[in-house]
Amino acid sequence: MTIQQYPRSFSHIGISVPDVEAAVKFYQDVLGWYIIMHPTTIEEDTSAIGQMCTDVFGPGWKRFKIAHMSTGDRIGVELFQFDNHQTPENNFEYWKTGIFHFCIQDPNLEALVEKIVTAGGKKRMAEPRYYYPGEKPYRMIYMEDPFGNILEIYSHSYELHYSSGAYNE
Repeated sequence: MTIQQYPRSFSHIGISVPDVEAAVKFYQDVLGWYIIMHPTTIEEDTSAIGQMCTDVFGPGWKRFKIAHMSTGDRIGVELFQFDNHQTPENNFEYWKTGIFHFCIQDPNLEALVEKIVTAGGKKRMAEPRYYYPGEKPYRMIYMEDPFGNILEIYSHSYELHYSSGAYNE
């Protein structure tokens, strides 16, 4: 029996932040994401959610705050604030295993860049990069949110950026 392969949909991503209320405000005001569940404290206990978190984090996690948001294309975003939160000195260790950025799409990339900077984020690149200068308007830039998380912005869809061989001359 052959198992048919098909692409799975992306459901959600979990992002750790030092202040979940400030993160909800930033992602709502700047990126336009909407709140599904306002910040809530989860305690280490015998409830179903408490037991599930102990399965994931191991015993002794005590508590954390979580908020649930969603993007315009229905991708969920879980924001976590842990009691023992640590902000690394170097938050861009791209060479290490794990997720080092997430990407959002906005046709008005330059306006969103300014909005992020005004809200306390910063550019990781001096200016947006054009994939096909003089041919197509596809551009991107790496940014940092006010909490140290790396995000990338594309002006067009992922497929359009790469389908014509963006790195092949």
